[in-house]
Amino acid sequence: MTEHRYKLLVVDIDGTLINRYREVSVENRDALALARNSGIQVSLSTGRSLKSSTPIINQLSLDSYHVFFDGALVSSADQNEEICTQSIDKAVVRQMIEFAHQHDTDLELYSAIHYFAERETWSTEVHRQFFSSEPTVGDFTDLPEQENIVKGLLVVTNSEEAAKAKSFGNHFADSLHFSPVKVPTFPDVTFINILAPGVSKGKALEALASHLEVSLAEVMAVGDGRNDISLLSTAGLGIAMGNAHEEVKKVADHITLSVEQDGLAAAIKRFLVSPSC
Repeated sequence: MTEHRYKLLVVDIDGTLINRYREVSVENRDALALARNSGIQVSLSTGRSLKSSTPIINQLSLDSYHVFFDGALVSSADQNEEICTQSIDKAVVRQMIEFAHQHDTDLELYSAIHYFAERETWSTEVHRQFFSSEPTVGDFTDLPEQENIVKGLLVVTNSEEAAKAKSFGNHFADSLHFSPVKVPTFPDVTFINILAPGVSKGKALEALASHLEVSLAEVMAVGDGRNDISLLSTAGLGIAMGNAHEEVKKVADHITLSVEQDGLAAAIKRFLVSPSC
């Protein structure tokens, strides 16, 4: 058997692996199975939490290490082994909460395993139904002392929320990293991930590849969102989905079909498991 050039496949979830119907297509599932059966390790890299990613990990039997929270956590699927975690400084979390209270902004916070909200909103229901994340609802005042927060979240569904998010972002521009994400199921909604400075999918990939003793040149990564730019730029082969943002396509080595056309499967078959590889 010819040895594969690429030993690690890293895949974004929303808009890459999962389509607008919230499904992993049969084609994508089978292509991932082919890659794994060929000896290629498969890892997910997502803005989602570990908990909301677990059903997909289990569905695809991906018993490996994965990147969560846009790079703030690199962990085994069962969280028995954390490769790296980058939490937001507790003093900054307190300032985030104070600013949100002062400006009537719905801020959501995440530890490695828990999801927190101060009240029920459209977003908490979406996370419950779509992301399989049940919120712990309650006042945030004492939360920084009780939990290590790895991600904050602002959800923009209208112009008022957009203005509040912009104000929040301007205030914390020097102390936090903001990563806006869209998912095919809610094309008019922006999910703004809030992370510690320096956190990115690209930096997380470096930690993951080092842990697995795989060179970055031996990594193929596939994504569609702006938060995937660092991921595709870091991997030896960066694949942008056909539905990707133009900024993502510009840094990619190859552009595949859209998520609705099973572009992930097409890329796997072209570069990983076709006879011509």
